[in-house]
Amino acid sequence: MQNNNKTILVTGCAGFIGSNFVPYFLEKYSNYNLVNLDLLTYAGDLENLKECEANPRYKFIKGDICNRELVEFIFNEYDIQGVIHFAAESHVDNSIKNPGVFVQTNVNGTFTLIDVAYKYWMEKPFTYKKRYGNEALASSSLKDDTKVSFPRFHHISTDEVYGTLSLDPNDLFTEKTPYAPNSPYSASKASSDMIIRAYNETYGLNTVITNCSNNYGPKQHDEKLIPTIIRNALLGNSIPIYGDGKNIRDWLYVLDHCKGIDLVFHNGKTGETYNIGGRNERTNLQIVDRICEILDKEVPLGTGNLFPANQKAEDKSSVPNIKSYEELITFVEDRAGHDRRYAIDATKLENELGWKADENFDTGIVKTIEWYLNKYGIEK
Repeated sequence: MQNNNKTILVTGCAGFIGSNFVPYFLEKYSNYNLVNLDLLTYAGDLENLKECEANPRYKFIKGDICNRELVEFIFNEYDIQGVIHFAAESHVDNSIKNPGVFVQTNVNGTFTLIDVAYKYWMEKPFTYKKRYGNEALASSSLKDDTKVSFPRFHHISTDEVYGTLSLDPNDLFTEKTPYAPNSPYSASKASSDMIIRAYNETYGLNTVITNCSNNYGPKQHDEKLIPTIIRNALLGNSIPIYGDGKNIRDWLYVLDHCKGIDLVFHNGKTGETYNIGGRNERTNLQIVDRICEILDKEVPLGTGNLFPANQKAEDKSSVPNIKSYEELITFVEDRAGHDRRYAIDATKLENELGWKADENFDTGIVKTIEWYLNKYGIEK
């Protein structure tokens, strides 16, 4: 690690969003060191960060955010001066099967991190230690500052904390939307958001929260919707779609999310929440149809089999003769408590901090499919 740099603790960055954020952040800023704390559970993979392994400004530590002794050691050993907290159990289906793990990681883990940060950075409520500010803070004056030099705790959250929306296209999640989580996952994230808010209001800790819409792009775990569609199509397996396929999500390309996090971490007002959304609403059926359309063009099916014409397979005898990947779509029993629609209003982030998504869904999904084809070694 480079001693003259400010060191930031990032959590869970062997996962999807974090593993896109770390290389982006290291390339953009030469004045930061990053320490990545990740337990490497099912969704974490160090292969996602192979490009960063040799970077002298990057350090990986395998460990649990619930382990207070370890978190305290990291703060003291590396003089942590900021936290960007990605780590979370995040798959709704898994939260329905085993909610306790979500409470432990998302609630207790977040509490451990922010409590250690508060005690490391601050003398008492609203007073930072001399080395981190050397002045007492009034909550009102701190909130009036856009750029804040005091160590900051940035909590990454989700639009699912807001519950579900009507089908009215003008009905959008804003930062003022009341919380109404409907799954164990979203309830655990809502709880963690409240902990962050409490440490800002009660102790004057410099915090920000970002709530994002559905991310997609490179490095996403295989079990998520878009990777599942791509993988199953290429394998010739059924493509499962919940219910009637008309659930709506607002899709955000992961690198656009990373840029939004960067802006809020550096320029967001303390104590504030910022929604990050792609303004790209699609039903699940629209998603699968578009992916199949692209695959039909880029990796056309071989005659009489479901394998690409330029890819070998051991046994093609059991594969039906179809002409399009769309014929693999299979409707399955809907998820329990499946929210009907999410959509984010990102006006606050756009107007106050100048954020704008670079990708729309049509451009982002092409880049995403390209990445997965390369991952699976499939030549077009």
